Amino acid sequence: MGIHQLNHAVLYVGELARSVGFYAEVLGFTVIAELPGAAFLRAADSTNDHDLGLFQARNPAATPVAGIGLYHLAWEVGTLGDLEQIRGRLSEAGALVGASDHGATKSLYGRDPDGLEFEIVWLVPRDLLTGDEQLGVAPLDLAAEITRYGRDTRGGIGISLPA
Repeated sequence: MGIHQLNHAVLYVGELARSVGFYAEVLGFTVIAELPGAAFLRAADSTNDHDLGLFQARNPAATPVAGIGLYHLAWEVGTLGDLEQIRGRLSEAGALVGASDHGATKSLYGRDPDGLEFEIVWLVPRDLLTGDEQLGVAPLDLAAEITRYGRDTRGGIGISLPA
């Protein structure tokens, strides 16, 4: 599938502020964005968009997905063509559960047979970033992104990989 590394982890946590404080104070992460009930953090020496996402658990006493624990992992692919191919495979398997445009990243979401969620992500190369990319969630128009960036453009150079 062309996956070459883990990009970030997302966790459901019992108390968002407490967890943000821990990762910032103990491990040196920096908060790069906050949304209602969520925070996105970057490790000190990272060039990733974010390395850790923290979401306030809806029910901290419950087991995941609504309780404390891992929400999803994100695996990077090299090109939008790879992302398009994986979208087809996930759809055929009945495992595609979402597709989002996060500005600097283009993502698909799937669930395995046990219901565990994962993300497959392509990162916009640094030299193609315009500065207008906002961390957030919008619907992914994969065809439009392929037209904009090209099917075979290598992603992530200068963001998650050294230039």
